[in-house]
Amino acid sequence: MAPSVADVKSSANLDAVVDKVADLKLANKGHSNMSSRDHRIPFYYPYYDVNEKFPPTEIFEYSDPGLLADPSKPNLLAPSTKLHHLSPYLGTELSGIQLSSPLPAGLNEARALYRRAQGSRIAIARHFGPIQRHPTSGNVKGYPEFHVVYRDAERDRVVSYRNFGEKVKWTSWHSDVTYEKQTPGTTFFFILDQPESGGDTLFTSQVEAYNRLSDSFKARLIGLRAVHSAVPQAELSARNNGPVRREPVETEHPLVRAHPVTGEKALFINQGFTKSIVGFKKEESDALLGFLFEHIEKGADFRVRARYEKGSVVVWDNRVTVHSATPDFDPAQGRRHAVRLTPQAEIPIPAAET
Repeated sequence: MAPSVADVKSSANLDAVVDKVADLKLANKGHSNMSSRDHRIPFYYPYYDVNEKFPPTEIFEYSDPGLLADPSKPNLLAPSTKLHHLSPYLGTELSGIQLSSPLPAGLNEARALYRRAQGSRIAIARHFGPIQRHPTSGNVKGYPEFHVVYRDAERDRVVSYRNFGEKVKWTSWHSDVTYEKQTPGTTFFFILDQPESGGDTLFTSQVEAYNRLSDSFKARLIGLRAVHSAVPQAELSARNNGPVRREPVETEHPLVRAHPVTGEKALFINQGFTKSIVGFKKEESDALLGFLFEHIEKGADFRVRARYEKGSVVVWDNRVTVHSATPDFDPAQGRRHAVRLTPQAEIPIPAAET
């Protein structure tokens, strides 16, 4: 199989396109009954080309920008900035910050923050690494770095694609594209349209999920490796006549990883992509992963529900969190439309025993 890292090359005009996301007028207005055809942000309508193909990907050198940051965050947290911590473990809402001009020092200080910002020029994602090009999702025509999230009455892939109509639970816990050799780090999610109620995202701390385990159990997990697979995602897209832009890959990662900046230990498994534990028999692997998946899914006291409005910018660290959309709104009453830019980071660092 091909190496599992996104190609470091990107579209020449990507910075300009990133700017366009926020140059659009994203004022809070009630949802109209416009069809998809006259949606007010048609440039970012999801585009699928089954003939679009990406070349094999390559490893790149990476150093996290957070290593250059001042822990007191003087460049990010101005006197006018308002902070609201959503929980003791993860999630901070910031208001009064300006994202319209390059602030490398401030960007270095930002990690896993939930923002509602008034900035108009957001060309910041590439500061954190080469942007992953998704092998199966809708993207922007000519700009495959954009991962498009879209749901309305005319296009409801939650039911048709995910088959959620046959399930009692509609959550789908994952960390983005963890089958990549160099998995995503700091990730950006731009809200272009949002229903008045619902359509939020749940985030859970993989650091706290690890910390809640007993010392003896944690010691047993250190050193284990798990297989993360893109194969089911590719097969699902193919069954639905969607694109498979590059050969699906499978990659081994440490079950517990260390964050390169903070040193925090975090579980690094998810129901979306983690399939087995290396060296374990199937029943052993299924039992251990089943326990850990249930532990993460039930961790309501180390979870937040991020609620959005048009113009929200959400920033999270895929290395230490898992998340799930909440497809709980009626698409006949509202539209959810967002674009994601997903910079890739280091090859996961195995956590060491302490």
